[in-house]
Amino acid sequence: MRQATRQKTNAAWVQVGDGARLELHHTPWWRHVYFDFRRYRVTADAALRTIFLTQGFWASTVYRMARAAVCRTPFARPFAAIAQKLVEIVTGISIPPQCEIGDGLYIGHYGSIILAAQARVGHNCSVAQNVTIGIAGGAEERGAPTIGNRVFIGAHAVIVGRITVGDDAVICAGSVVSRSVPARAVVMGNPARVVSYDGSFDYVYYDGMDVDPARRASLEWVRSLNVGPA
Repeated sequence: MRQATRQKTNAAWVQVGDGARLELHHTPWWRHVYFDFRRYRVTADAALRTIFLTQGFWASTVYRMARAAVCRTPFARPFAAIAQKLVEIVTGISIPPQCEIGDGLYIGHYGSIILAAQARVGHNCSVAQNVTIGIAGGAEERGAPTIGNRVFIGAHAVIVGRITVGDDAVICAGSVVSRSVPARAVVMGNPARVVSYDGSFDYVYYDGMDVDPARRASLEWVRSLNVGPA
């Protein structure tokens, strides 16, 4: 019975929220910064606190500016590298300009956050402290993860390899993920395993989430399956 439920839900995530088909539209860097800023405001963080005291916001802002500069002219690469290193020293957060990250990145706590240059992260994702999204594997299998939209990544989580994490998934604190994660799955442990398909709906907040068609479709899919814990 449980195996049949898992097969049913695994088939569903390919149709709704397949992280492998992540699409990141091109947006001016200042718009990215604005969407990032709004993620903190939605969670009731004060505006001045976000700007002056939130090191996660500093890191994402410098990343947005550095990526825009590198994409426009190769001569900006040395300056982008210096800016990235300075932010890494101050905040402990390493986000190379080569990363692809969608709107609304939320980094609630600073310290020991490392993203590989090849990593791709979707829209409105949340990353806690001491998270690693890195490269693993050999030969053709070597690569970095693709993280879907609205994914919550808990503290001390490690996600490595050429894998995909589906939309609305939750990576629980301390999890080590080296296999692809279905959409809306909640995974925990080392190695990580699916413990439910409740999704990140109670953990990720952003402007317009109640009317976001993608989120609503994902949430309705969970309700229609009614699978409960795995």
